[in-house]
Amino acid sequence: MRIGVISDTHGHVTNALAAVRMLESLDVQAVLHCGDIGSVEIPKLLRRWPAHFVFGNCDSDVDELRAAIEQAGMACYGLFGNLELESRRIALLHSHDAKVFREVCTSGKYDLVCYGHTHHAEQRRVGKTLILNPGALYRATPHTIATVDLATMEAMIVPV
Repeated sequence: MRIGVISDTHGHVTNALAAVRMLESLDVQAVLHCGDIGSVEIPKLLRRWPAHFVFGNCDSDVDELRAAIEQAGMACYGLFGNLELESRRIALLHSHDAKVFREVCTSGKYDLVCYGHTHHAEQRRVGKTLILNPGALYRATPHTIATVDLATMEAMIVPV
């Protein structure tokens, strides 16, 4: 299973649409959003996939966002997502709480930690854990997303 990972859309529909087109071309089977969603329009754009969302520090109307996400039939985890896809344990968070982020990355409990907040794409390993920031779709040059092949645990940062 290949998943798409996006973050920091900040409500920018045009940038998110470009990411959707890229995710379609990469044939992902699910999408994770690492927070700073910014608008109820963003979940609507991701309706074609099972999608999983967490909130970021700039998501001010979380009740409205949660309602839009759930109305679209997607999963909303609040500030922290603890999920399993294809037998892989995945942590999903925005990372603006540095202490929680550090603990999650070093716990050894997860195969994959997906985060946002920094607007800077990166991937690294801590033990068996792949730690992945897909970059951002707003206030970043270039705008980037990521994919992860859950069978091989190989990630790819993709400019949009």
